[in-house]
Amino acid sequence: MHMADALLSPAVGGAMWAASAAAIAYATHRLRRDGGDDRIVPLMGVLGAFLFAAQMITFTIPATGSSGHLGGGLLLAILLGPFAAVLTIASVLVVQALFFADGGILALGCNIFNMGVIPAFIVYPLVYRKIAGTSPGQRRRTVAILVSALVGLQLGPLCVVLETWLSGIAALPFTTFLLFMQPIHLAIGVVEGGVTAAVVSFLLKARPDIVLGATEAVPSDRHPLRGVLATFMAIALVTGGVVSWEASRNPDGLEWAIARATATGGQEAPPRGWQGIVARLQQKIAVLPDYSFKRPDGAGPAAGQSTESRTGMPEKAAGGLQSVADARVGTSVAGVVGTIMVLAIVWVGGRILAGRRP
Repeated sequence: MHMADALLSPAVGGAMWAASAAAIAYATHRLRRDGGDDRIVPLMGVLGAFLFAAQMITFTIPATGSSGHLGGGLLLAILLGPFAAVLTIASVLVVQALFFADGGILALGCNIFNMGVIPAFIVYPLVYRKIAGTSPGQRRRTVAILVSALVGLQLGPLCVVLETWLSGIAALPFTTFLLFMQPIHLAIGVVEGGVTAAVVSFLLKARPDIVLGATEAVPSDRHPLRGVLATFMAIALVTGGVVSWEASRNPDGLEWAIARATATGGQEAPPRGWQGIVARLQQKIAVLPDYSFKRPDGAGPAAGQSTESRTGMPEKAAGGLQSVADARVGTSVAGVVGTIMVLAIVWVGGRILAGRRP
């Protein structure tokens, strides 16, 4: 659901930058004011790295020709609280946009709002907490997670449609675009809810004190926190470095909806004006565009625009076995580098936020 710059006008993109910046400033203020335990910074770093790697895995939505990926905003809110969650997912999205050309720079404010602010500041307090209550059992917590994931994956895509419509640039009829966006993201929401519930359930067994608001007693044979964090980091590195090879090549829910809602088949016009300036800047900044190596001729996916897949994996027939091998190496490098980059950025940022030396 990473929006491209080609969908947005500078006015809408700028307004959403301001809205997301305000949310980040508020989250920073609350974390500074409320303090917190010493575990929050390493948790933010490792969970941010885990989310980056997890978002590289696109899964096929059966019978649609589309795919989806984990959003992660709800998961982070449950584990870190809404304020730390917004800062963490914003860091992930910044790394994706600047270094991997995944989502536009102009659209970065929209993506942070749709994928971070909505699940953390709206869905978590108004849906999850209301359903889960103060001391939920496993069944009630699972129901709260599943319902919240479905709500979040309807509100986020709805905002994408509204932001695109208000921009008035893309030739996307509002009603048609909406009717394609909402059902496909409802299916993605089911997977999001299941993955979120599984991760929370694992942590409740391993270290229930990590889950915000959990009332389960910490078992006497609990796993050391460092061990749990190391496990998540190892999973992130393996996921980004190897499992990402098997990501679906189908267009994601947003690309799929655009292709069916417009007569152009989803092909976006070359960016012009401010969009062109930002696009060229992103092309220069991105070291591994579309999670792969830059092509020798300098060509590559247009900045912030749709590409053949989120991991740049070509079909075997197009470039032979060597091309597939090269693409896999590029994807592995992107997955490992991005995972470590997110960990470092969130860790350093968190330490500075806490008033300590990095």
